[in-house]
Amino acid sequence: MPLELIKRPEHSRLMAIASPIIAISLTVAAGAILFAAMGHDPASALYFYFIDPLSTGWSLEELVSKATPLVLIGVGLAVCFISNNWNIGAEGQYTFGAIAGSTIPIYFWEWDSVLVLPLMMIMGMIGGAAYGAIPALLKTRFGTNEILTSLMLVYVAGLFLDWLVRGPWRDPGGFNFPESRDFSEAAILPSLTGGAMHWGAVFAVIAVVVVAILLARTIKGFEVRVIGQSGRAGAFAGFSRARMTYFAFLLSGALAGLAGIATVSGSVQQLQPVISPGYGFTAIIVAFLGRLNPVGVLIAGLMLALTYLGGEAAQVTMGVSDKLARVFQGMLLFFVLGCDTLILYRFRLVRSRGPHAPCVSPANLKPVKDVP
Repeated sequence: MPLELIKRPEHSRLMAIASPIIAISLTVAAGAILFAAMGHDPASALYFYFIDPLSTGWSLEELVSKATPLVLIGVGLAVCFISNNWNIGAEGQYTFGAIAGSTIPIYFWEWDSVLVLPLMMIMGMIGGAAYGAIPALLKTRFGTNEILTSLMLVYVAGLFLDWLVRGPWRDPGGFNFPESRDFSEAAILPSLTGGAMHWGAVFAVIAVVVVAILLARTIKGFEVRVIGQSGRAGAFAGFSRARMTYFAFLLSGALAGLAGIATVSGSVQQLQPVISPGYGFTAIIVAFLGRLNPVGVLIAGLMLALTYLGGEAAQVTMGVSDKLARVFQGMLLFFVLGCDTLILYRFRLVRSRGPHAPCVSPANLKPVKDVP
């Protein structure tokens, strides 16, 4: 007997709030089953994955460091998704922001000034915003699907970065390794605690506060919500759908670009062929897990950062694959979307035809005479 989804006339606000908690609980339960199937003790494996990474001050700093780009990108994506613009290419905007911001320490590597870091951050934001403007232009001018264009541009940015570090930007004193020269001291984001946590964490908190105020207290935030819920209603209110597309992509791209150059400057301190373990894609999960709310994105970013640390800890202690973090992230996204679907829709059994229902078959069809 087939099933169909029926939209609920109204959904429970309590279940909407509890949905992320239910999704996390289901992910942990599924993870326990996964570890058991791999031949590991589920309790010990979950301890090493979720608890052990939080046992030291150093690991907490690493947690914040990994959460920083997730929060920065996730906050920008939240604005995009609320406005019904599906930016799936934040990974490419992250990469291009890192490239644009790194031009100063690579071309002017002897320049030692307090202006170096601010200019790097600004150029990183401009680079990410410019790269995000491409799918916005293609959508508003030619009607192309922004999901496809933004996603394809991810691979363009990755290949461009690979070409740069293997070609014109390769360190002349790096023994032919595919990497740029090391950033000078003036081009490195200072650490907040002397460890892995750098000033990018401050940028992430500022972004959360600013975007939260933007969405809740400004006319622009009202415009974002109205157009996202009904483009026709936004048009009646005098709001431009095209301008909103540009605004959402430029803001999202700028924050992704800031995340890129902040991570490269604060953690990697040079350009390499791979500068991200998939932050741009993971931030999509962060945005939905945080209910597209900036404060929720901050909490969700810390949660998803824990999966990266847990994956590294499980790889060292249990010898499992380093791809395990992606498995947990995928399960979390699946359960979040599943819970949201059940909040907005309900299942209904579709009954088959009754025994006396007429059956139409080609044999029962009679030719129709032409009427003069």
